[in-house]
This record gives sequence, C-alpha cells and structure tokens, in this order.
Amino acid sequence: MKTCTATSPNAVRGFKLALLALGSSFILAGCAGNPPTEQYALAQSAVNDAVSNGGVEFAPVETKSAQDKFHQADIAMHDENYDKARMLAEQAEWDARVATRKAQAAKAQKAVQDAHQGVQDLREEGMRGAQ
Repeated sequence: MKTCTATSPNAVRGFKLALLALGSSFILAGCAGNPPTEQYALAQSAVNDAVSNGGVEFAPVETKSAQDKFHQADIAMHDENYDKARMLAEQAEWDARVATRKAQAAKAQKAVQDAHQGVQDLREEGMRGAQ
C-alpha cells in the first residue's frame, strides 16, 4: 500500500485559489449586507419635504412616485434586500426633490400672478379716481 504524503505544487496552488475565492465572496457578501440607512434617511427626509412644500397639490405625479418608491424601499429594507432598498431610496429621493422644486416653482408662479393682479387692480382704482 502506497501513501502519498507529499502534495504537488498544483494542488497547493489550487487550494490557495479556492481559499482566496471563498474569502473574496465573504468580503463581497459583507459589503452587500450593509443596510443603506443613510440613503434611506435622505429619501425619507426628501419625501417629507416634498409633501410639506405642497408637492401633493402642485406636483402630484412626482410626489406619488417618490412615496411609492420609498414604500418599496421600506419593504426591501425589511426583507434585507439592501441593494434594491438603496436603489429605490435613491430614486425616491430624486423624485421627491423634483416634486419639491416643481411645487416651489408653481407657488412662485402663482405669487407672480397674484402680484400682477394686484398691480392691475391698483391701476384700475387709480383710473377711476382720476375720472
């Protein structure tokens, strides 16, 4: 009966490569396993800002999209699907920012229209007083 106690260099090299691959997969899995808490908080804040700035009234489509995506991100966080949660939270944040800007622009435009109407009313009043 023959027993081989010496290992070939190729076997040792293969074993090292297998350990390296296994270690790399654990490292990558560890990176993917971190919850995107900062991005989640940013998205939540942006959605809240959109709602409080009149997004529901002035940018309903964008606000609803942001709320829906944030809700989906919340579900993904709960399911520990962190890559999906991060992606959805980013999308929700940007949709909410668009809704906020659109609402702010609509409010500013309404203020300008109100100011023009006020000037017109003053002119008409001035014209009546001059007659």
